[in-house]
Amino acid sequence: MRATVEFVERKFDEFNRLCFGGRLEPLPVKLSDAKTFMGKVEYKWRTVGGRREKYDFVMRVNTRVDLPEDELEDIILHEMIHYYLGVNRLEDTAPHGKLFLSLMNQINERYGRHITVSRKYSVAQTAQTVGARPRLHIVAVVAMADGRVGVKVIPRVEERILNYYNGMLSWEQVKAIELFLTSDPFFNSFPNSGALKAYIVDKRDIDAHLTDSMRLECDGRTVRVPRD
Repeated sequence: MRATVEFVERKFDEFNRLCFGGRLEPLPVKLSDAKTFMGKVEYKWRTVGGRREKYDFVMRVNTRVDLPEDELEDIILHEMIHYYLGVNRLEDTAPHGKLFLSLMNQINERYGRHITVSRKYSVAQTAQTVGARPRLHIVAVVAMADGRVGVKVIPRVEERILNYYNGMLSWEQVKAIELFLTSDPFFNSFPNSGALKAYIVDKRDIDAHLTDSMRLECDGRTVRVPRD
């Protein structure tokens, strides 16, 4: 099934009473046809009494993929955990850090759910999101000095890979870079260029899509790029 506002609002009310003691205030629900996420809780920042806090929460749920009802429910629950942490000003160690995982595991165990940090879709479901035509990608996983992780898809040209690798490593904010060759359709949605930038992600999400990839060796002077 595909999400509707009515379905999401009904499940929000049901899960709020069942899993969160009815403590969550209803929030606006908006549907999305995005290629890069299945659910998302968005918010704004404001400063109150010298302290930054989140407010004006919105839940977005994707309608692009036809999912079994229980999987769609787990996506709603995943986003409700984010909402619970945000509205209660609970600062986690990462987007899916210790607090998120603890609450996720409690709900899964107590209510027989299967909420996950990231979700790998079937071939048919992937075709609905980003297109399943196999494409080989060079993916740079960028470890930042502050502990965050970024990802960048780079053209499969040795000179451009080396320019990106060396250029990014010249920044103090970048600690290390790993290069991978993959055909996972998940990366079809990322811009492919040599621009010196990286998209901040949760490392667990990226690791789930690099399980069948090939790691490339690079010393800053040479990198061997397999051909088709």
